[in-house]
Amino acid sequence: MNSRNFYNLTRRGERKNIEFKENLNSNTHLFTERKQQLASQMKYRLERGHGEAIYFIGVDDDGLLVGLGKSTMDESLHVLGELAREINAKITDVEKQTAGRGEVAKVIISRQHNSKGDHLLIGVAGHVDHGKSTLVGTLTTGTLDTGSGSTRIFLDVQKHEIERGLSADLSFAVYGFKNGGPVRIKNPLNKRDKAFMVEKCDKLISFVDTVGHEPWLRTTIRGIVGQKLSHGLLVVAADQGPTHITREHLGIILAMELPVIVVMTKIDMVNEEQIKNIRQEIFDLLKLVGRIPYMVKTIEDADFLTENMNQHLVPVIKASPVTGEGLELLDQLFSGLKMPSHEEDSQKPFMMYIDKIYSVLGVGTVVSGTIRQGKVKKGEKLILGPSSSGDFLPVNVKTIEMHHYRKESAGVGEVVGISIAGVEMDEIRRGMIICHPDYNPRAVREFDADVAILVHPTTIKDGYECITHIETIAETSCFRPIDQEYLSAGDTGSIRMRFKYRPYAIREGQKLIFREGKSKGVGTVTRLVS
Repeated sequence: MNSRNFYNLTRRGERKNIEFKENLNSNTHLFTERKQQLASQMKYRLERGHGEAIYFIGVDDDGLLVGLGKSTMDESLHVLGELAREINAKITDVEKQTAGRGEVAKVIISRQHNSKGDHLLIGVAGHVDHGKSTLVGTLTTGTLDTGSGSTRIFLDVQKHEIERGLSADLSFAVYGFKNGGPVRIKNPLNKRDKAFMVEKCDKLISFVDTVGHEPWLRTTIRGIVGQKLSHGLLVVAADQGPTHITREHLGIILAMELPVIVVMTKIDMVNEEQIKNIRQEIFDLLKLVGRIPYMVKTIEDADFLTENMNQHLVPVIKASPVTGEGLELLDQLFSGLKMPSHEEDSQKPFMMYIDKIYSVLGVGTVVSGTIRQGKVKKGEKLILGPSSSGDFLPVNVKTIEMHHYRKESAGVGEVVGISIAGVEMDEIRRGMIICHPDYNPRAVREFDADVAILVHPTTIKDGYECITHIETIAETSCFRPIDQEYLSAGDTGSIRMRFKYRPYAIREGQKLIFREGKSKGVGTVTRLVS
């Protein structure tokens, strides 16, 4: 490889996460005081690089490629490795080129992350203007709201969302716990702060904040169905109570068989009598769908629920982002929530459904989503698809990030962005998968499903069309009842379904939701046809 390649990287000087070292030796650079100075310098570079630092060895302060002999280079790399260990980091890649008096090395240093820490992914749902984003913004930052939804700006990322005070797409927020105590993020809009959370906490809570406005129900379904959620959090405002959207969102959470937590917000805006009435409405709604509501009033209540919570027992908590009431109880509940076991899924070949596709300057094409099974590693060769013709294309993993924190690998349940090489951005669609070749994906156009029709004004017959949601897939599908001529509201039965425009990679046993106008139903994929 031509040394010109390194020169192009070093001629601009040291910057952000890039550091030059002409040489390092044990006698000089591993003495206590000097070692601490160099370790602090490395820590600074790692922070600037969101968990990754780049060291050039054999390069002087001006960026000149001096080059080192083999023994001097080996000694320098040994010292660099010792410095990295001092701050819980490690050398993850070394690239060498001939230059000057010998060789120059480009060394990647990465933070070591405790991958055994719990990571819960919680989907937040509820009617528009019931305070979902405000609650999450206050909970994750510790900043009380002004009463006008000021903390929701931490989650609303589009200009029109901020101006209107309405979320129009999925937002992700994170906070965590260290030694049982909450760790809140100083500025959720700062990438470095998010990366620091991932590094510091031994338990992470990632919130998927969905959309409460009815026209964007499709996006809400994607947030609940398309992520590997551990729990659903349903927000109900005390000044309005459960609405038809509340019921719809609860139905989607239950269809995905998720444990539910209900938070009654805006309690600072109403009197005790109104709170009592809305609480009863929430209890009645939960009982109607076969759940057991449990009012959380004390820390002991929260502890009891974390030990005994399941799909049937539902914590109900009163909270106010304005006064702070109930936030301590939510902290206690989230701190103790048990992470679903991913042991079986973690042993399977890697697979992730793609939720978002974007291009990052200097990085390239990035696909993001929640890892469904297995583990992905930096540098791994994967496949992506299916394309419209049913093909799966080879890709290479360049980098992996979780909440802007660079990782060498990631596993089941983690929300990650993976930068890839090998395909053009316009070849990728939401609903595709990226996976290890051993996953043996199959491009499917037609399949059978057992379904339940929840709401439908007339009858579902051969040729009926609607939007079917499976994971991050949202595709127009054609229906044909198998066992009977038609299906009506309240009916269950088997249906042959066909994706209208393109194939997708699906498997038997996956949950699905379908919707068209006022019609909706749920089901399970039972057989792949073609």
